[in-house]
Amino acid sequence: MDIEHKNEIKDKLIKCEDVENVDAHFNQLRELGDELFQDSRFNDLIEFLNALSNKKRLIILNILKEKDRCVCELEAALDESQPSISHHLKILESAGLIRGWKKGKFTHYDFIKEQYELNLKLLHQELI
Repeated sequence: MDIEHKNEIKDKLIKCEDVENVDAHFNQLRELGDELFQDSRFNDLIEFLNALSNKKRLIILNILKEKDRCVCELEAALDESQPSISHHLKILESAGLIRGWKKGKFTHYDFIKEQYELNLKLLHQELI
């Protein structure tokens, strides 16, 4: 952080209630921010939330929670091309929310409920 920006922030902090030592308070806040930025759990949560931030991916998860499906079934349900479906599946799989396996000539996918619930629990712990 450059000196000018640091001083701007300190000028604002001095006006906050309960701040007796601006330098010490600023340093505590910087340490907290640095610690949280380095926390790998937030990376996992970001990947989880990014995976859920698309309507088609939410629909795919909803379809897969009923039973495992092959890509062509998802194509039919979503009226989407195979490359588009595969793109969404890759994001969901990277987040650990689904898994794929070969079943004959087709790849099938299923919903990993345990990972979904683990991420929800982690999200709850971090934000509540």
